[in-house]
Amino acid sequence: MALLQRVAEQGRRVVRFTLDGRPVEALEGDTILTAMLTNGDRLRRTEFADTPRAGFCMMGACQDCWVRTEEGERLRACGTFIVDGLRLLSGGEWTS
Repeated sequence: MALLQRVAEQGRRVVRFTLDGRPVEALEGDTILTAMLTNGDRLRRTEFADTPRAGFCMMGACQDCWVRTEEGERLRACGTFIVDGLRLLSGGEWTS
């Protein structure tokens, strides 16, 4: 179940990406954080306790929103826009 629900604006172009191996959609101009949380129940799992995280400060100061692509690239989800074809992971299968 998605943590965030889009209730109003939907007039932007659809962006297709992959989240944990499944195809999903977001809207152009969404941050990775918004795209992930409208398609899932977490942004990532903490590397310390394997508990779900959904971001904290939402402005790039706290370091809580780092996520990885399937290729291993680290991205700050609150300040990076979603793009077509991005392949993101939300699980605890990676560390550091």
